[in-house]
Amino acid sequence: MSETVLVVDDEERIRSSLRGILSDEGFRVVDTGDAPGVLDLIERESPAVVLLDVWMPEMDGIELLRRIKSERPQTPVIMISGHGNIQSAVAATKLGAADFIQKPFSVSGLLASIARALEGDTAGPEGASIEAVSAAAGASRRKSVRLGTIAQRTVARSIVMGGQGLHTGLKTGVLLHAAPAGTGIVFSSLSDETAISVRLENVTDTGYNTTLTSGGRSVRTVEHLLSALHAFGITNLLVKTDEEVPALDGSALEFCKQIASAGVTDQGAAVEPIRIAKKIGIGDEVEGREFIKIEPAEHLIIDYTLDYPQPIGVQKIHFELTSVEAYIKEIAPARTFAFVDEFRKLSAMGLGSGGRLDNLILVDNEKVVNTNLRFPDEFARHKVLDLMGDLYLLGRPVIGHITASKTGHSDNLELVKAIAAVHAG
Repeated sequence: MSETVLVVDDEERIRSSLRGILSDEGFRVVDTGDAPGVLDLIERESPAVVLLDVWMPEMDGIELLRRIKSERPQTPVIMISGHGNIQSAVAATKLGAADFIQKPFSVSGLLASIARALEGDTAGPEGASIEAVSAAAGASRRKSVRLGTIAQRTVARSIVMGGQGLHTGLKTGVLLHAAPAGTGIVFSSLSDETAISVRLENVTDTGYNTTLTSGGRSVRTVEHLLSALHAFGITNLLVKTDEEVPALDGSALEFCKQIASAGVTDQGAAVEPIRIAKKIGIGDEVEGREFIKIEPAEHLIIDYTLDYPQPIGVQKIHFELTSVEAYIKEIAPARTFAFVDEFRKLSAMGLGSGGRLDNLILVDNEKVVNTNLRFPDEFARHKVLDLMGDLYLLGRPVIGHITASKTGHSDNLELVKAIAAVHAG
């Protein structure tokens, strides 16, 4: 028997369109524009999925979602809206919505959302500990050393996070959904009409953040999320967001906590890491100069030297990516930072509008003015965090030893381009 999809929308043309699309895909479709009667209809029809419009004339769709999840918590509900934004999506998902898609939606995006809802995001255990995820990742790495490849990975269930964009200052958020093997990491709009793949050719800005652009749409500040995905070895993911990934507390720690809680799952395909066979360098490799290089190694190793005016000064950090746990302990908590005087420059460039006292380290000419440091060398550790995010623009793990001095996003990108040129294909 065909699975039933219940469509709840006050516009007959939308219901008619969805009836046609879903019937062609083999679903049994029941539809209604009567919001107050939806709970009774769900009781009678036991739909596999409910498509629910946010804006209903007789009852707010969010309130109806709340009632559905209260009375029938196991029924997947996908919210649809012609006026939605990522804030609405985050709010609905936190209430239990399986997904949030925006009108006009693409057929492929709609069907992908329904498929995820039917799967129920049950590919892995909910609430997996960081230690358990780390152990699984370590086992996968040990196996891959012998085979020369590693398993492609995605999240075991969907993740939602809300916050503020560091540079746009806008309320924003992310919905992270599992993606099939071979997809890669893709940023999309709520309607799935635009897709920005994590690829070098889509990088358009590396000044104060890493920005991806495709099809006339851009997403800023992707590096902290990419850094966490790099550490967990996640190679396939659909990321729904607006113009900027939320800053959260300025680090990658919350991304790591949420991914560990959701769990990760190995997929039935493999990816070959980029193994550095010979030295690749950018800049003049002299002590005190700006340079970055990568050399052969057995796993990813980063030695970073930061040299800023006081009160930061010279900081050196050595990090080896031997486990997820090592990354979470040593790198993920390190927050982004800025000087007070620099905010004027950022403001003139239209950046830094979301900088607050709780999402970055603020420094004046004498001291850190807004927080206590998590590490004495937190500034250098954040540079390593950024570097790991930018390195993941290659779309697969890199095995090599990076040494960097006084570098930032632009230098990282030059090294990534040089690696890609050597390992093309």
